[in-house]
Amino acid sequence: MSIDARTRPEPAVGPALLEFVREALLADGGRVTDERIARAVRASGHVLGAAGTLSAVRSIRAELTGLGPLQHELPAEGLTDVWINGAHEVWWEAGAGPVRIPSPFKDDDEVRALAVRLVSSAGRRLDEAHPCVDVQTDGGMRVHAVLPPVSTGGTLISVRFRHRDVITVDDLVASRTVSPEILELLLSATARGANLLVTGSTGAGKTTVLNALLGACPPHERIVLIEDAAELRPLHPHVVGLQARHPNVEGSGAIGLAELVRQSLRMRPDRIVVGECRGAEIRELLTALNTGHRGAGTVHANSADAVPARLAALGALGGMNSEAVALQAGSALDLVVHLGRREARRVVEAVALVQERNGALQMTTASRLTVSGYRPGPGWQRFAELAERGEEP
Repeated sequence: MSIDARTRPEPAVGPALLEFVREALLADGGRVTDERIARAVRASGHVLGAAGTLSAVRSIRAELTGLGPLQHELPAEGLTDVWINGAHEVWWEAGAGPVRIPSPFKDDDEVRALAVRLVSSAGRRLDEAHPCVDVQTDGGMRVHAVLPPVSTGGTLISVRFRHRDVITVDDLVASRTVSPEILELLLSATARGANLLVTGSTGAGKTTVLNALLGACPPHERIVLIEDAAELRPLHPHVVGLQARHPNVEGSGAIGLAELVRQSLRMRPDRIVVGECRGAEIRELLTALNTGHRGAGTVHANSADAVPARLAALGALGGMNSEAVALQAGSALDLVVHLGRREARRVVEAVALVQERNGALQMTTASRLTVSGYRPGPGWQRFAELAERGEEP
């Protein structure tokens, strides 16, 4: 008796088919899509039929983009980071500090296979010729992987997860990231056109705070986001995004942040936002903010006081001397909002004014977080004026 096609069991995806599809996707380059997977399945020579191909596409996509045996060991809500330090050490964080869990991996081969799957799902290659790769998957995960012998303790995988829900200003207050009084002044200053630089270490909450502040921009403004990996999602009605492109396996086709800033100037932006300044793009951002555009950006820095040195170092990568950086930044930037971690909380540690004096860039503290709360500094009055100046939006 024949088996009805509707009840015929779906074919399993074997390792040979999975490996063929993975290699085909890597050879073509580009991101993993259902169409590309289906094309590779058909090219493999496996006769699966329409229903079988559809099932294979679903299974292969899950295999290529999931977190493997670790998937069910992680919290369902609030997850921000996962770190896999070889086969025997796994950590995750959901906002309250790192938590170590038993590793589900048998050996480093399993960890390496997971790293290769995640990287290949974003259209990149991870192998001996490319042992260090940073990608963003279509699902919004930011994945960084390092292979031995560059890594001395086995394959390393660092995964950052994008918040499913956009963090609002109310969330910032509820999580004690910033006091209501300081937040109100920052929102008002942003709405009235102040140019911001949000600083801090990795994971300090720069993107989260910038997202909330950009939501205060007047609704008639057009905001252009420029990022290495798309993470900003401000609650604003008119936002467009540009994302840098890494070189392909032949080493060509890259489009960097500096080029994207130049392209954004032709898009009639009211605000230009660079998600993370790491190099020569700081020159383009400062130039744009000195030619009638408003904007913001984030920079890694140890403190608000360390921002001048950090900007000078970044400017040097763009061919600017320290005096040129000071003159440009002093004219382009109004406020620095510095974030840090205290007792596993992300907090606004300081707000400072950006000023150029005698060819040098200086930070003047407007408010600083102490054990007893925020205390005003010598720049407090000017900070209040920034929040009150200009026309009502």
